[in-house]
Formats: sequence, C-alpha cells, structure tokens
Amino acid sequence: MEQDQNPEPKNNNRVLLIVALILVLLGINGVLFYMNQQKGKQNEQLVADIKVKDTKLEEQIKQYETLKADFERQSQEVQGMGLANDSLEAKIASINADLLKLRSFKAGSFSIGEQRRFRDRAANFEVQLRKKDEEIAQLKQDNEALYTETTTLKERQNRLSDTITTVVRSNRELAEKVTIASHLQTENIRINVVNSRNKEKDDDDNEFKAKRVEKVKITFNLARNDVSPKETKQIMMRLIEPDGAALYNLSTGGGTFMIDGSEAFYTAKQDIVYDNSRQPVQFLYAKGAAYKTGLHTVELYEGGVMIGKTTFTLK
Repeated sequence: MEQDQNPEPKNNNRVLLIVALILVLLGINGVLFYMNQQKGKQNEQLVADIKVKDTKLEEQIKQYETLKADFERQSQEVQGMGLANDSLEAKIASINADLLKLRSFKAGSFSIGEQRRFRDRAANFEVQLRKKDEEIAQLKQDNEALYTETTTLKERQNRLSDTITTVVRSNRELAEKVTIASHLQTENIRINVVNSRNKEKDDDDNEFKAKRVEKVKITFNLARNDVSPKETKQIMMRLIEPDGAALYNLSTGGGTFMIDGSEAFYTAKQDIVYDNSRQPVQFLYAKGAAYKTGLHTVELYEGGVMIGKTTFTLK
C-alpha cells in the first residue's frame, strides 16, 4: 500500500514544472510582443519624422527657389534701368549655394537645427527682397518723374529751337529785305551824244545819227534811299551794242565784275560818296571807233545789282 502512494507527489511536481514553463514562455512571448509593438510604434514615428523632415526640406527648397526667382526679377529690373546690380548678383549666388546644400540632404537628414538655420536665412532674404522692391519702386517713380521732366525740357527746347529758327529766318528775311531796300536806284536817266567838234546834242526820242557820234554822255540822279548807308559806292556802266556785246576796253577804264554769280564786262566805272541827296552822276564814254547802227542799251550797276537801264538808237 505504501508503494502505491509515493508517485503522486512526483507527478504533481512535474505538472507544476510544466505549468511554470508554460507561464515563463507566455511571459517571454508577452514581453516579445510588447517589444515588437513598441518597435513598430518607434518605426512608425521614425517614418513620420522622416516624412515631416522631407516635407520641410521640400518646402524650404521651394522657398529658396522662389527667392532666387524674385532676386533675378529684381536684377533684370535694375539692369533695365541701366543701373549696376552687383549686390543682387551676390545674393543670387548665395541663394544658389544654399539651394545646393539643401538638395544635398538625404532622406530624413534635415535636422531641426538645419531647418531653423535655413528658415532664418530665408526670412532675412525676404526682408532684403521687400526692401529692394521698395527701392526699385522708388527708382521707377523717380525715373518716370525724370523722364517727364526731360520730355518737358525737350519740348521746351524744341519750341525754343523753333522760335530761334523762326527768329533767325525772320532776321535773314529782314536782312534780305534791308539789303534789297538798301540797293540804290537811278532817276532821270538821259542820253546825250557829243560830236567830233565837242558839240552836245540831246533828243527826247534818244535817236541820233551814228556818224556824228564821238562820245556818249549818260547822266542820272541817284534816288533818295534812307536805308542805304552813306558811304562810297562803285557804279558800273555797261554800254551794249546792237549785237549784244558790251563795249569793253581796259585802256578806257573797262573791266569785269560779277552779276548773279557770273562774270560780265563793264564799259566804265566810278566811285562816288553816296550822301542821299539825289546827287547827279555822269559817264562820258568815247569808243575811239565808229559806232554801230541800231539799238544800244545802257545798264547801270551798284554792288552787282542793276540800278537803272535805258536805250538809245543810232541810225
């Protein structure tokens, strides 16, 4: 009977051991399960943190790209106004360097410190950008005001130039009128002939016999002219024969002068002091040879301008 009761405690111990082992295993599994859950949560948080960092990085890159575009716009505007833009080029170079650094960050490596540093730099760039926009706006306003002022000055200058041109033209026209008005004119031109016996003959019709003419006498008065200065005047006389040729002989005082830009012969000349008193003037010309028959013309000039003309006929 005593042999049958001893195995029961052994069996009970075995059962307890198995239960203990099971409980230990269950505990270990529970711990492992808990640790796996915690690790999963950590991984999820890590992934979430990486996504946040990547999002921050992308946002920062976009912000710097926008800043770069704005500074490049400012640079073009400043260049368009013909101004130097070295400071803007330096800012663009600095932003390009920051962009290069931002794009070099690997996934999740954009630390909080780096985020703060680049955010602060971007904020500083934005302040400079706004300040530069204000400067450019003021420059544009000043340029517009200067353009308006310059345009006004040019308009005034053009009007002044037009006025000066008008005055110059008027003065030139007036000078021309004065010049024309100052030209002398002759009055009472008369033709007489002198024969070989020094007898003078006149004719109201200015017709004479050619064979009796030794000299031709031309008399006239210089008309009053209050515009013409009182000074020495040179009077040229041209005696033109029927064939259209002017009598010309150096030995008797003939020569050449200019009429309307062309050279012409004169028969005789004399200098007189014009005194605006209707003073008389006389030419006495001896050809020294027989005169041709036909219509003769006498032309009188002063300063290259004809001041009188008459004709006479020799038969």
